[in-house]
Formats: sequence, C-alpha cells, structure tokens
Amino acid sequence: MQTKIPKTLNSSCAHHGKVFDLIIEDIEYPSGRRGIREIARHNGGSVIVPLFDNGDILLVRQYRQPFHKDVLELPAGKLEPNEDPLLCAQRELQEETGLTAEKFEKLTAMYSTPGFCSEILHIYLATGITQSPKGQALEEGELSLTLERYPLAAAVAMVEREEIVDGKSIAGILMTNNKLNHRQ
Repeated sequence: MQTKIPKTLNSSCAHHGKVFDLIIEDIEYPSGRRGIREIARHNGGSVIVPLFDNGDILLVRQYRQPFHKDVLELPAGKLEPNEDPLLCAQRELQEETGLTAEKFEKLTAMYSTPGFCSEILHIYLATGITQSPKGQALEEGELSLTLERYPLAAAVAMVEREEIVDGKSIAGILMTNNKLNHRQ
C-alpha cells in the first residue's frame, strides 16, 4: 500500500541558526487542501553509552535552557556538516567526558522528533573505556556539566522512575541493557 504524500509547493529558510535552520514548506495534500509545515533542519548527532568493564555507565548532568534545569543524559553532540557519525561519537566522548574507548558499536539511529525536526541521532555503545591524555574539552555552555557514573541496572531503574527523561538517553540505556541481557 503506497502512502499518499503531500506535494511540496514552496520551501524557504525563515531562519538560519547556529544549531538548526527553520524551513517553512507550503504543501498540498492529496485532497487538494493546502497546509504549512515548519521544519527544524538539523545536522543530527551522535550519542554514546560509555560502558565500563564492571557494568557501570557514565552519564552527564547539564543545564538545558528550554527546561531551565539540569538534565541527566548520555554524552552526545552535534554532527558537523557531512561528518561521519562514528567520528562525532569518538570526538564527543573525549570532549565531554575526557574518556576514549577501544570499541564503538552502533546500536541504532533514531529520529528524535520526526513531526517537525530532521535530526537523526546515531547511538553507539562504547567499551574499553580509558582516560584520554587530552582530558575534557568543554565548550562554554558545557562548563557546568558534571559526570555521574551508575550501574546500568540503576540507570534502567532511573528511566522507569522518570528520573532520566531525555529520549536519546532512554533509548541508549534500554538498548544497551537489552543487548547485554541477550549476551548472557
């Protein structure tokens, strides 16, 4: 069964930003009615689940302006234009946490908010964790970021109690837990 999709009549950039562009598209539905779609065009990002040999994972707590509070999340960062998601994951792990990993295994790619945003997040499991000689390289907006280490089971319980509410982190934590449970 083929989905009937709207026809794009016009597409324009209403705002060119540092993180995303706001695209306005005039569309025509198969019924002939017209509509407008506002789309946040985003380069995407990479998310890392740093898994230590003892089963702990590392989370970052950082201030998020849209919610005016700190949010507990997996380390992650934006892709540069045309950047390989794996290279982004390696860079972001080092910059945000001061760690490196021997192995990165892609768990999935997900659309973060497909109703209005083109962002695709690539989630990686990182193992063989060691301290980077470079240490952290935080941007100004990340200077209040703190690192918190939890057993994976505790992080899963935090998801269930809605203490971890960030979507990419929920996906990464639960996928890692599922993967490890299927290895046993």
